[in-house]
Amino acid sequence: MAATTPDAKTLLWMYETMVTIRKFEEQCKREADAGKLRGMHSSVGQEAVPTGICAHLKEGDYVLGTHRSHHHCIAQGVGLNEMMAELLGKVTGTNRGKGGTMHIADVDKGMLGANGVVGSNIPVATGAALSAKLRGTDNVSVVFFGDGAVAQGSLHESMNLAAIWKLPVVFLCENNRYAESTPFEYAVAGGSIANRAAGYDMPGILVDGQSVLEMYEVGGQAVQRARSGDGPTLIEAQTYRYLGHFGADNPLLYRSEEEEAHFKARDCIKHLKAHIVGAGVAGEDDLQALDEKADEAVAEAAKFANDSPFPDLSELFTDVYISYPEQKITSGAAAEAIGTGVPVPDAGGRSG
Repeated sequence: MAATTPDAKTLLWMYETMVTIRKFEEQCKREADAGKLRGMHSSVGQEAVPTGICAHLKEGDYVLGTHRSHHHCIAQGVGLNEMMAELLGKVTGTNRGKGGTMHIADVDKGMLGANGVVGSNIPVATGAALSAKLRGTDNVSVVFFGDGAVAQGSLHESMNLAAIWKLPVVFLCENNRYAESTPFEYAVAGGSIANRAAGYDMPGILVDGQSVLEMYEVGGQAVQRARSGDGPTLIEAQTYRYLGHFGADNPLLYRSEEEEAHFKARDCIKHLKAHIVGAGVAGEDDLQALDEKADEAVAEAAKFANDSPFPDLSELFTDVYISYPEQKITSGAAAEAIGTGVPVPDAGGRSG
């Protein structure tokens, strides 16, 4: 069984990671307010969830994210410079500026992609876990999704297959209480997401997603279970996003100021900082140095991104389509409808 009590090195890594996520997201908001970044979904407040479980991942493991996925990427080690450049649509980005905020991917780091389609990352993560099992590795796949995705058929189909085949996948729901503006209690029957695991004969664990220490413990157990061949786990991490669903939905009329104050009083970074100082792992000055290091890294990322060029128009179709032998429409109604010379599928169903 993996260690579920983090050592000093891990505690400091988790603190630095969460602070970096927070400061990166704050810079993203500044870029969005300046009109350089559109459609950003902030993860401020949710930093503990991916940090706690990604602390257990190793090279060759996989992470799949959501439309709100900057924190997943950073916890998995994706570079800040390349991420910020991607958000601003620059050619130096992780996806050469063509993915944007909802489609960051870095396969070399095991980040198989953020995804703007609710629940569509779940079967991909299950497939990645199947690949690891068929190849005989001990690698695991972790997929994040929100409470708004729990009624998607893709989740239930994936959990069923993962349980039957004992696939090394961790299904991790970040329950931030609102699917856009729809309250969790209004849309989800049964009062819990974790209790749905029983129908698929896998552990279902409810955890305080505001505590990175609890996330580390539960995440370690789930990852070890997957690595050892015992199959999947469903984790429901109860967390909270401090900002709106996306930048343009303020004021947040669908939740109260009292509710917001309650969750902010339990801030995950403050919680870990108090633990580190109280346990004598590091002092206030040591943590201040990590804060400043994060400030510098985010400032460098912002400069790198703003100084980087946009992709040339000649790259519009590069990395987007795969070229196959083509047939051309040169006459007839179809040609008139879509334009002469447009490639169409050949007999094998392929197209340009």
